[in-house]
This record gives sequence, structure tokens and C-alpha cells, in this order.
Amino acid sequence: MKKDLTKISDLNRRDFDEIMALAFEYKQRRELGERHHPLYPGSVVAMIFEKPSLRTKVAFEVATVALGMTPVFLSSSQILASGNNQSGRESIPDIGRNLERFADVILARVYKHEVITGLARSVSVPVINLLCDRHHPTQALADAMAIRWHFGGRADLSVAFIGDGNNVATSLMEICALAGINFRIASPAGFEIPEHDRKFALKTAAANRSTLEFVEDPCTAVRNVDVIYTDTFISMGQEEQSAQRLEVFNNYQVSRELLALASPGVRFMHCLPAHRGEEVTDEVMDGAASIVFDQAECRLHVAKALLNRFLRAV
Repeated sequence: MKKDLTKISDLNRRDFDEIMALAFEYKQRRELGERHHPLYPGSVVAMIFEKPSLRTKVAFEVATVALGMTPVFLSSSQILASGNNQSGRESIPDIGRNLERFADVILARVYKHEVITGLARSVSVPVINLLCDRHHPTQALADAMAIRWHFGGRADLSVAFIGDGNNVATSLMEICALAGINFRIASPAGFEIPEHDRKFALKTAAANRSTLEFVEDPCTAVRNVDVIYTDTFISMGQEEQSAQRLEVFNNYQVSRELLALASPGVRFMHCLPAHRGEEVTDEVMDGAASIVFDQAECRLHVAKALLNRFLRAV
């Protein structure tokens, strides 16, 4: 049966545990020198990218080749699925129905979540969301793996996100709820995670005996947490708001002083790219607490795990 990953709430706890187990298996195999796992020779992966990408694009291309598949990269200028405007060469369903005749799975990094859901509804092959305006589920899975990498299966972990309640924050909140990790977020008024995106997380956190907290003060959010996480204050497509956003988020920079309020052994995470001197200082990015490049590596292991599992489910 076909399964899609449009957002974290598409997964249950069993899905999550299986993806983590596979990802750690691939990590171990890579450390032993095994780079090629030809499980699906001849299969094709269509990769739609409307937005720029470094880590996600490279991770999924490398994962695709490692599993014996062929990646086909499609930029916005090639198919114009939606772009920054509402027009395109073809409708989303028509694009999807063409691609499913050629490819075994569709990956999409797009501007609007509606493009992801439109693709998923239109095709019989798996669709995986590589980022949209509301969700970033593959990033959240890599984040969860990085946390397990450094903390193992320790109970009662706490993560604090500092900054904009954006797509990364939303998916991180949801994965923490699914994994049973306590989650806090500090955002300025007007930049919180939307209420409609909190419903799944609140219900799931209760089922997994973890907590969610929404505050405005960064110092309150980081007290005694194990992980401090931030993201850029200015996401792609928000460049015209730069001056306003930098002023609003002026007190939300992750600095050595903020890190000192957390638990001993705190780890710092960032989904990258980082705007050094804005949301985080060089001292924190390059310091002993930073695991941002381990976190980036997890993208590859998670990509392999997702492609393996979702193709198996077809």
C-alpha cells in the first residue's frame, strides 16, 4: 500500500522507530566502509526542487545512488510546478500523473504545502516532502536521529527551539511529541507556531508522556534543557522583511550566555544554513556544544531509510 510523507503527522510511533532503526543501520554500515546498498536497481527517483538546497539535495541524490536507483533532478525552471507565483506550465495533478509513469517515488521541495498534498492525491507512487512553507519532515527526522546519536535512548530529554515558529519549528515540535521528548519554543508575539499545527503535537505528546510549552522569553525556554535549536530568522522568500525581522528577533540570538542557562552537557543544533551573527554567534556554532554537522550527516542516513521504507510499502 502506498504511503506518503507530507508531514510528520503522517507517521505513527512504529513508523518513527523503524525509520530510526534503519537510519542507524545505514550509519553503521557507512562507518564500516559500505557505501552501496543496491536494493532497488532500475528504480527511478524524481526530485522536484523549486527552492535552493545543499544538504537535502545532496543527501537524497547520494542516498538514491547508494540504493542502486537513478535520480532525476527537476528544477522549478524546468517544470514550473508553482514557483513564487500561482501560474505554471501544467497543473500539479498533471505533473504528478506524468512523473508517476516514469518514476517510482517523487520527492518535492516546494513553496506551498498544497503542492505536496496535490501531488500525493494525484499519484499512486510515494510522495516525500523535502520542505514546504508549513513543514519540513525529513529535517525533523534527521534532528531526531542526531539527538539519539548524542543522547541515546535517555528518557526525559528536553529540547528548546529559539526563534520563528516556522516550518522547521513545526516539524521539530511534532517529532519531539512523537518521540516522547519535551519541547519548548520561544517566539516573539505574532511569530508563534500556528494553533492549527499544535493540535497533532499536543495530542501525540500526551500519548507519549512528554510536554509542549510555548513562551516568549528565550531565557525561560532554555532553562535546564538538553538541546537548544535555532533556525534563520529570515527564510527563503522573506528577504524583503529582513530589516523588520532582525529587529523583532533582536533578543533571540543563541549566544554563549544563553547556552549557559541550559543543562550541563547541552548540545546546540541548527538545520543550516546559518546566518552567523544573526540567530547564532560564531562561538556557539563552532563550540564544543555544537552538533550541527553531525545533524547534517543524519540527512543522508534518514534519506536512505525513507527511500528504502517507502518503496517497500508500495
